[in-house]
Amino acid sequence: MLANSDIRSTAKTKGVRLWEIAEFLKVSDPTMTRMLRRELPNEEKQRFLSIIDEIASKRGQTEVSITN
Repeated sequence: MLANSDIRSTAKTKGVRLWEIAEFLKVSDPTMTRMLRRELPNEEKQRFLSIIDEIASKRGQTEVSITN
């Protein structure tokens, strides 16, 4: 099983790409991939999951404003 599969699956479920998380963190795509190679501590996982939520919610707000 891949390391940090919970982060990967949450991002996929919410339609957030890993490069978007990297951009949010101001790191390169390869750096993001390297960060996820080994299992992260719980505190760091929670940080990633909250970033995913933030990106997804911003996208949701943008979609709503475009359709109205």
